[in-house]
Amino acid sequence: MQTDSLTTAANAAIWERAIQFEGEISPTAARALLKLRFSEPDLQRMRELSAKARSGTLTPPEQVQIDTFEQVSCVLDILHSKARRALKQRQAAS
Repeated sequence: MQTDSLTTAANAAIWERAIQFEGEISPTAARALLKLRFSEPDLQRMRELSAKARSGTLTPPEQVQIDTFEQVSCVLDILHSKARRALKQRQAAS
């Protein structure tokens, strides 16, 4: 399990470095980024997959699907973080 955590952290670090914005993020763009979310059906599917993972009954295709959800979640987290920082910096400068 620790290997999975290390892999996830390494993947997140790569995404963090890869997602760079040219110049500052405008407040409008930052607020739009903060609205990016998974749909309700996707959230339900993640709950189902998580339950199966906890019980040890994931099939190989389901493992790929849950891994993909995790990767997309990391990207969304990074985008949200960058957007929140941009808004905070803009407020501090005002």
